Amino acid sequence: MSLGEFQLPLSQPWSMPFWAGLEEDRFLLQHCEACGKSIFYPRPACPYCGGDQLLWREAEGSGTVYSYTVVRNNAPTAFKDSLPFVLAIVQLSEGPRLLTHIVDCAPEDVRCDMPVTLTFGKAPGGQVLPFFRPREVV
Repeated sequence: MSLGEFQLPLSQPWSMPFWAGLEEDRFLLQHCEACGKSIFYPRPACPYCGGDQLLWREAEGSGTVYSYTVVRNNAPTAFKDSLPFVLAIVQLSEGPRLLTHIVDCAPEDVRCDMPVTLTFGKAPGGQVLPFFRPREVV
């Protein structure tokens, strides 16, 4: 999947382990020691209890499609060469949801509650990003 001239978000000090993990093909989530919840997106404090004892743990890399849309036109210029593409909210097995792309799947085959698994892709500048693809159910 080509992401054209995709502009990455600015890294904050508390998000650096997340981005560094992706460079090592590791998907890390923050975990609050006070309340036990996993957190995404990276933050300096837990959004559930306000705790600041946040550790980084490698995520399982599985989840389900919570919601999605197929972008067929009017995409930002950086994405026009990727049309159509699936933009989805994935519910991770650890609890948090994240906005991502579903890849390696025809857009018409995506459905809510579809099991997905993590895969890594790269932006044109070389930045590793987390994407998800359909998980083979055995």
